[in-house]
Amino acid sequence: MELVETNRDHSGVHNLAFQNDSDGVDVTNLKGIGDNSQRIKNSQNKKTVHTNQGDEYINIESDLHENKRASVDDEQPRLKGLLEKKYDEVCEFCKKHKTRIYYVVYGILITAYLAAVIAACSLNFQRALPLFVVTVLAIFFICWDFLILKYEDRIAGLFSPGDRYLKNQWFWLKWVLCAALIITIICWLIVDTAKQGPRQLISFGGLVMYVVLMLIFSKYPTRVAWRPVFSGIGMQFILGVLILRTKVGFNVFNWLGIQIQTFLEYSDTGAKFVFGDKYTDHFFAFKVLPIVVFFSTVMSMLYHVGFMQWLIGKVGWIMHIFMGTTPVESLVAAGNIFVGQTESPLLVRPYLPYITKSELHAVMTAGFSTIAGSVLGAYISFGVSSSHLLTASVMSAPASLAASKLFWPETEKPLVTLRSGLQMAKSESKNLLEAASQGASTSIRLVANIAVNVIAFLALLSFLDSGLSWVGSLFDYPQLNFENICAYVFMPFSFMMGVDWEDSFIVGGLLGYKTFFNEFLAYERLSKLIQNREKGGSMYINGVKQYMTVRSEVIATYALCGFANFGSLGLVIGGLTSIAPSKKKEIADGAFRAMIAGTAACFMTACVAGMLTVPGLEVPCHILLGNASNLTDFPANSTELVKCCQHLFTSANRSEEIFPGGNYSLNYWKVCCQILGQPAFHCT
Repeated sequence: MELVETNRDHSGVHNLAFQNDSDGVDVTNLKGIGDNSQRIKNSQNKKTVHTNQGDEYINIESDLHENKRASVDDEQPRLKGLLEKKYDEVCEFCKKHKTRIYYVVYGILITAYLAAVIAACSLNFQRALPLFVVTVLAIFFICWDFLILKYEDRIAGLFSPGDRYLKNQWFWLKWVLCAALIITIICWLIVDTAKQGPRQLISFGGLVMYVVLMLIFSKYPTRVAWRPVFSGIGMQFILGVLILRTKVGFNVFNWLGIQIQTFLEYSDTGAKFVFGDKYTDHFFAFKVLPIVVFFSTVMSMLYHVGFMQWLIGKVGWIMHIFMGTTPVESLVAAGNIFVGQTESPLLVRPYLPYITKSELHAVMTAGFSTIAGSVLGAYISFGVSSSHLLTASVMSAPASLAASKLFWPETEKPLVTLRSGLQMAKSESKNLLEAASQGASTSIRLVANIAVNVIAFLALLSFLDSGLSWVGSLFDYPQLNFENICAYVFMPFSFMMGVDWEDSFIVGGLLGYKTFFNEFLAYERLSKLIQNREKGGSMYINGVKQYMTVRSEVIATYALCGFANFGSLGLVIGGLTSIAPSKKKEIADGAFRAMIAGTAACFMTACVAGMLTVPGLEVPCHILLGNASNLTDFPANSTELVKCCQHLFTSANRSEEIFPGGNYSLNYWKVCCQILGQPAFHCT
């Protein structure tokens, strides 16, 4: 206690001296001197206390002093050995010529890689075709980026006369382009209707209906800029034609879907190690959710190396150029193809406080109208077509911007433009292993969110169905349930997408699941319908349809491919508010409209898919003939059915395998005899 009082007195006197003698005196120096004297006294007092307590502290302090003296001695200059001098020379040389060394190492690696590609192509070009295509694309984009980086001003100057001409003539040129697009679609529909039947016209009418409805309920109907709307629909149509109607495009996306499906199966190794050999007995928990963890890890690694930023930047640039949307909303829409609705805004996090209300609405709409890559793998594991899910993810990006700019037109001047140097956020991880670990850890929250939502919503749905069934039994209609109510509400919308009338009731129920609960429940229900069709059997049991046609399944896949539901509404409001607190009021005001716009964007994508879907591209002959034998799907004059029947008869004559990978029955012969009308020996 005496030691403490002494320190307090010194401190008090010391402070009074500074206050009294501050005039004309260097207070800082006096304070330093006072502090030094105080430290000396405190150290002396500490030594006294330590001496009274024992010899341990004295020995420790003496050891510290000896260590300090030893470190001082080590800092003294000494003569370097020959090996150390050579090492320093090598380090200095590497620092001086670091750039050249990098070029030499990269050159050696690239040469070795190209030699391996050439060797693989020379051995078997068909087998090495994917590697060759990837290499050519990589070389093209590397050269493109190099030219843009080095000669961007010259390239801009080269195209500047054309740019000025377009700006001067844009007033009438935009109407010419819109008219050309509309005339092209109408002519194509006429030709396609004559070839495929009138079902595509219903999908086209549905697309027009959704555009008109969004225009009627638009925030500012008279301020709509039609360039993003028509160009977005045009990009959807072009992507759909390339992917769904051309053999090359369909094969490419089908190949990509198969590769992704194969890639995601590697998650089974980790799931089997953790949960045991019988992990598939609990399919959703131990088979589906590990895929989300695996995909999240891979995406985090791709972000760390910069590939995802590069890819998103390229897709966003294309949409910015063609659609005329701002860089922020274009990048977010492109990012939503690969990541979730709360992750993609992080790409442009520094710019969110400065965006307009229309841009903020576009950011939220893009999140509602697409799905994340992590859950894409989960839906594929359900048995939903991987190629159609990939196509829907790509086509929904321009659709989200078109729907957003129609539902909430731009009325302000955007502050963030290309000239302001838009930069995407980079990964915070220091190395690839840390990025993988962070990706796996980040997925914990997503996996837990998916699991608890599925548990809660299924329990709630069961409770609602039980209550509704009780209410329905009072009126002699015990079949009343939530799905039936949603089916009646969404039935007109599903029919206008191009779904067959007898299937529109089922698709309406799926849309209700997706809107009021989440898309997981909807895709799980859709996967059961797909499995029932593939197994065959009776289409109706007790008056209830057990599966749909392939065309209806495809359209439903596109319509469900989005996060537009009431559960995601709270997620978006909370996520965006935490990123941009200054936009809290605007986020809350526009979130519900963004969810409606996201739903409409998914429906528009489904309409385009309905216009372009040709069942013969993805349906094997044994399924086509099986549906035709049940008189539920394809008309008798279908060209695909005629080809399948001709192949059936030809294969039988040559004693070949009838349909590789599929079974056949006598019903196929009867159907083909009716279609071809031939008195062939197969029919007698």
